[in-house]
Amino acid sequence: MNRQYTKMKALYHAVRDAIHDGNLVYGEKLPSTRELAASYHISRGTVNQVYDTLTAQGYLQSEHGRGTFVAYQADLSHEEYQVKSCTHHLSAWGNRIQQLEQQTAQQTAQARDHSKENSEVIDFSKYQPDLSKFPYDEWNNRLYAEIRHREENVIHASASVSSTGDPKLREAIAAYLRRMRGIHVDADHIAVTAGSMQAIALLTQLLADPGDHVVTESPCYVGISQAIMAAGAKLIEANLDGQGLVPQNWDARMLFVTPSRQFPTGEMLSLERRQTLLDWAHRRDAMIVEDDYDSEFRYRGMHVEPLKTLDKEGRVIYLGSFTKTLPFEVRLGYVVLPPTLADTFRKAQALYEPRPVNLIEQRALAAFMTSGQYERHLRRMNRLYSRKFHMLLKLLNQQLSTWFDWVENEAGLHVFGWWRGMPSAYEAFRASARSQGVHYSEVSSSTSDGIKVGIYLSFAHLSDAQIQEGVARLQKAVMD
Repeated sequence: MNRQYTKMKALYHAVRDAIHDGNLVYGEKLPSTRELAASYHISRGTVNQVYDTLTAQGYLQSEHGRGTFVAYQADLSHEEYQVKSCTHHLSAWGNRIQQLEQQTAQQTAQARDHSKENSEVIDFSKYQPDLSKFPYDEWNNRLYAEIRHREENVIHASASVSSTGDPKLREAIAAYLRRMRGIHVDADHIAVTAGSMQAIALLTQLLADPGDHVVTESPCYVGISQAIMAAGAKLIEANLDGQGLVPQNWDARMLFVTPSRQFPTGEMLSLERRQTLLDWAHRRDAMIVEDDYDSEFRYRGMHVEPLKTLDKEGRVIYLGSFTKTLPFEVRLGYVVLPPTLADTFRKAQALYEPRPVNLIEQRALAAFMTSGQYERHLRRMNRLYSRKFHMLLKLLNQQLSTWFDWVENEAGLHVFGWWRGMPSAYEAFRASARSQGVHYSEVSSSTSDGIKVGIYLSFAHLSDAQIQEGVARLQKAVMD
């Protein structure tokens, strides 16, 4: 068959089918014969023949001096144009994920629907750092240096890097943990993750079977409870008091805990209770996941040593994150694993991430930490956050202490308070606060006296003026 005829036939069917399928719509201008011929490496005469044929059939219309246009109007409401979809059978895990996503979307929509219109929203719910003082010049220099070094041999070398992360970054993290947190760890037992949530979800899948019991604090970080439920495990919500988590002899496989600064209340777990938890893990052959989510920021006294420093049996898995100290787009966290679990975690991580995540950022961060710039940045931010923290706490105690019992602490990037009044009064306060354009995070906890409600206000990303305005609006809301 003549090759030119074959090309003409192919082009004819391509244009006609595009018109029939609605991809080329009525009135749309087509490329000129010269442009189309150049694009597909065919002769202009072939294109002319196709356009002439389609014009004769009523699909196209040529206008002198303007071009060629689609003259056929497809009925897109006809059944043949409707997108057909099948019903997907989801696994039990998929259905749990779908339900959790729907719950989160509903909560977000409710909060947004009640926001005040035509007013600046003061958002205490954003758990974000203040990046106005971030040393972008130094950080960008590190990034550019890594980009410049991405020669062919470096790219080939990076393909052999373990999914657990760049070796230099893991060494830098190990040195940082030894110096700042008192954790003596081999870099081979550290895995770099895409934030702490990835580690939480992966550890839950590794250590808990469907139907197993997993202990969490009540209240706790919602991502932890979601990871447990998504894995099909069952929650045991442990009570809190002024000393943090109240230990019990739970029949469970694992425990999530925030001992240095309980999230969200801010309570610190006492030494006696830390030892009790380790004894429980020994007797139950269980694992403890310690989330040390914002340990970098303490405004008075020495840093509290992590639970991991007391662990002599490899029962504690330690989680850390850079999300509160680096720019938003750098999603990096890490997990310190017992030697007996490190290889299993590496294999599981490689299933989801065969190559290390954000490798350029990892190498830039390694250089940033090794040079001492990271810790200098932390000291600057600690001074800034300390001032904001004490200002917020003072305002809350002055203006809202009648209605909230604010938890006194000297660390972290939010302030927590328990509601003192009746639940019905809190509902009125919440609605009024939203109408005032103030967002905040809230939690509830079951007690012997009923449901207890608390709120926490994140302040790092807000200016002094926004903090002052936000507290003033909350005071107005509680008075309404």
